[in-house]
Amino acid sequence: AAESSTGTWTTVWTDGLTSLDRYKGRCYHIEPVAGEDNQWICYVAYPLDLFEEGSVTNMFTSIVGNVFGFKALRALRLEDLRIPPAYTKTFQGPPHGIQVERDKLNKYGRPLLGCTIKPKLGLSAKNYGRACYECLRGGLDFTKDDENVNSQPFMRWRDRFVFCAEAIYKAQAETGEIKGHYLNATAGTCEEMIKRAVFARDLGVPIVSP
Repeated sequence: AAESSTGTWTTVWTDGLTSLDRYKGRCYHIEPVAGEDNQWICYVAYPLDLFEEGSVTNMFTSIVGNVFGFKALRALRLEDLRIPPAYTKTFQGPPHGIQVERDKLNKYGRPLLGCTIKPKLGLSAKNYGRACYECLRGGLDFTKDDENVNSQPFMRWRDRFVFCAEAIYKAQAETGEIKGHYLNATAGTCEEMIKRAVFARDLGVPIVSP
């Protein structure tokens, strides 16, 4: 708790320049692991002020960062992490979960069925779109791009987006169901990612994965 918040091995004069009691992490409960002589479960709480709002990176760096290299510990494992709603509300990701996806697809009462297009690399955009269509027409609720699919010479992102959108609309018209495809909008810059996401939106494809 101390290592990942305000603690130091030696008392230093700068300790007096802040409120250590307010900002320190606290181990508020320790219990032994059943059947083990030298293993313990520790419950640690941190003040929210230690974390930048909306920064998953800062939160995980603080909680599971250099403390895992702490020489005083022979082994350490994170078993559970509970994030207060007040903090999760600062994240700027999609403000919805599986329920909204079900609403968009109009699919209820059963698992959603989807797949990643294979081979993930090497197909032309037209053949990639054809594979999407065959999957959606065959009964899948959605298909998705693999994380490696960006904008390679054999399949540029704009062509992929267009053919995937065509596959969705064709499958929807023939099945009478709402279909989806997770378009990978990953790019070299944030500006380019936004450009691709906007293009997908303009095509009417509602699902984009960064």
